[in-house]
Amino acid sequence: QVQLVESGGGLVQAGGSLRLSCTASGSIFRIDAMGWYRQAPGKQREAVATNPSGGITIYEDSVKGRFTISRDNAKNTMYLQMNNLKPEDTAVYYCNAEVTSTARSRTTYWGRGTQVTVSS
Repeated sequence: QVQLVESGGGLVQAGGSLRLSCTASGSIFRIDAMGWYRQAPGKQREAVATNPSGGITIYEDSVKGRFTISRDNAKNTMYLQMNNLKPEDTAVYYCNAEVTSTARSRTTYWGRGTQVTVSS
């Protein structure tokens, strides 16, 4: 079994920055793909930044130039650096990862989310 745990959310003023972290633990052989999603009240969950293959990242249009996704494979940790935050970025942010286990099976996992609130 694999678990994903997000951290780093909080309350910031518009124009501020936050770095979200997501650490995976369990029987991990490798993380094959990763992404960050968010869900605001009354809205559907949307992809913020996804990394479906090595070296390729797809960003939602409204966060391009402001958000950056990265990972530290040695720590099994994924990051979302968020700069120049705007009130419309307020949402619960979730990490997602496609993980190959030590048994070589591939499964998609979700974290439980971390709240990001941006005041105007």
